[in-house]
Amino acid sequence: MINAYYCYVITPFLAWLIAGALKFSINSFRSQEQAFKLIGYGGMPSNHAAIVVSMTTLIGLKNGVENAPFGVALTLAFIVILDASSLRRQIGSQAQEINKVLVILGNKAVVRERVGHSLGEIVGGILVGFLVAILVQSL
Repeated sequence: MINAYYCYVITPFLAWLIAGALKFSINSFRSQEQAFKLIGYGGMPSNHAAIVVSMTTLIGLKNGVENAPFGVALTLAFIVILDASSLRRQIGSQAQEINKVLVILGNKAVVRERVGHSLGEIVGGILVGFLVAILVQSL
């Protein structure tokens, strides 16, 4: 049995680890090589969504959904997910345009373009976070 206090440390770490391993595996499968160059922001599933949803779900499971900590966690989850899906995706679009200009100027494209997440990547992260929290709670 996992100590109740350790659950709050283990759960987001485990969600990050599992989402990252899944992302690496999916990227490696798609590129037909080990995808070390693709480690970072963007991709399936969203690490950000997995982390915040795992904590939000754990708080809801342990304390119920009718309390302030759950409300704070849910608000934070919304902010992080909105940031990952909209603002950071816009940054990725800007990076693509910057790289086009750099190539025209004769330079190498150097700005990372994969930054944000699609809706599917967010949903994948939400599922990972939810399942990790349920797993930790059951232990």
